[in-house]
Amino acid sequence: MGAALARRGIGLVFGGGRIGLMGVLADAVLAGGGSVTGVIPRALVSREIAHLDLKDLRIVNSMHERKALMVELADAFIALPGGFGTFEEILEILTWSQLRLHVKPCGLLNVENFYDPLLKFLDHAVAEEFIPAGQRESIVVESDVEKLLDLLPAARS
Repeated sequence: MGAALARRGIGLVFGGGRIGLMGVLADAVLAGGGSVTGVIPRALVSREIAHLDLKDLRIVNSMHERKALMVELADAFIALPGGFGTFEEILEILTWSQLRLHVKPCGLLNVENFYDPLLKFLDHAVAEEFIPAGQRESIVVESDVEKLLDLLPAARS
């Protein structure tokens, strides 16, 4: 993903950490000569997990400020495989899309079918009429990085 973003001249806006998959992604974008903007709450900087090699590291006061700034800065949203934080963030951004707080495309990089159980659950929620079918269909799901990046611009919410 990082190499593809850098190669296409697509900047990365991310949570500003140096650990985990997000740190690896940021490093890959930087290695490819790409642009990276990190947004991290002050409390996480003090725990020494901030990616201090970034030219653009924005320190905010709270997770709420972090998310609001990331939404403002980003043109699209992609969730890579992850844990609670990833799930919470992508579901919130999908909720904001449903509420029309933004009209930016949202995608899931479905590496090795990682998101299949979530997608099955979302389909169940559509069948039970808790999620509008159109909202579910607006999520771009792809296992191939290049295809996902190709599909996102056309997928405005």
